[in-house]
Amino acid sequence: MPTRFDTSFAPDRNWALVAAGALMTCVAIGVVFSLAVFLNPMGADTGWSRAGISAAMTIAFLSMGIAGFGWGALSDRHGPRRVVLAGVVLLGLATVLASRASSLLAFQLCFGVLTGVAAGAFFAPVIAATAASFDKHRGLAVALVSAGMGVAPMTIAPLAGWLVTLHGWRHAQLLIGLGAWLVLLPAVWFVRSSPRAAAGAARSVDGEPRPSAWQALRSRAFIVLGAAFFACCAAHSGPIFHTVSYAIGCGLPTVSAVTIYSMEGAAGLGGRLLFGIAADRLGAKRVLVAGLLIQAFAAASYLLVRQLEGFYAVAFVFGAAYGGVMPLYAALAREAFGARILGTVLGAASMLSSLGMALGPLLGGWLYDRYGSYAWLYLGSLVVGLAAAGIAMTFPRTNSAAARVAGATA
Repeated sequence: MPTRFDTSFAPDRNWALVAAGALMTCVAIGVVFSLAVFLNPMGADTGWSRAGISAAMTIAFLSMGIAGFGWGALSDRHGPRRVVLAGVVLLGLATVLASRASSLLAFQLCFGVLTGVAAGAFFAPVIAATAASFDKHRGLAVALVSAGMGVAPMTIAPLAGWLVTLHGWRHAQLLIGLGAWLVLLPAVWFVRSSPRAAAGAARSVDGEPRPSAWQALRSRAFIVLGAAFFACCAAHSGPIFHTVSYAIGCGLPTVSAVTIYSMEGAAGLGGRLLFGIAADRLGAKRVLVAGLLIQAFAAASYLLVRQLEGFYAVAFVFGAAYGGVMPLYAALAREAFGARILGTVLGAASMLSSLGMALGPLLGGWLYDRYGSYAWLYLGSLVVGLAAAGIAMTFPRTNSAAARVAGATA
């Protein structure tokens, strides 16, 4: 879709940024979601309740969202490299400290608050830098960076499960934290946006002023985008986090149950690429709505399966859907608001999405503790997922983002 903003300055040569960004999102999101693997062994070892441990995930997503807004704004001002360096240092430190926690509260603070703040330093800054650095292959580049999140369940989750089996949950988390430093610190060097993109971001094709961040965040386009992102993540976060435990409750061995998580990640990787290509041809909005509908019905389908093969089939569809829709929010934001304030816009959107992500683990744990079943979790995911699709359908068409934003806030 044409926009008023000049993108001819984007050289489409910053593939090192794409590779580094994919690695960082993989490790950061993998560390956060590895808590799903630790849930049962932690409860057995410490006696902490499932809801209490799950609350650490909720806190992590809340912290990730709030911090992501700040990290995104800082990346617009100071560049993405400084932001991701701070995130890498804090990510390893938080995981190491969480492995030493002697109480549930200490674990919730270390894993929930610190890990969440650290993970928030990656998505908005790296995606914004990528979108600003590419023109012709922007959709593919953003999808590849986002695909790092899809790879996480195939890499970090099995690694965490293997380490837990060998060394217990404390040593497993310690090793993951040290590994995060080892892998990510060298990658920070490659995180830089194109100087030409940074220079061009300050001007528009017709010379008119670009919308301010405050105008953008008050616009109808952002409100719809943020609300759909929130509901989408609220719909899939519970099934993502609790399906391993649900599968174990259905009689599957722990190692087999963890592979369901990996299947979701593998499907999510393919879904990101497939949905990205489809969005280039059909439009991001149409593909987003379709993906949200598929996600909603796939989540409820977990209630219909009990054997590993059935779990794999549902995980494939569910993972492809929730993975595929994630880069589309960034594509819609870049289309609507341009590159100059994209870090701030994506940071604010990711804050809302993190609030949605925070609901699923906590509510799923509470519903299980209260009713001894995950049925209400999956049915609730169906309802919320359908609501997300309905909201996304109202996203406004825009060929002139600045004009619409200015008009909406005049």
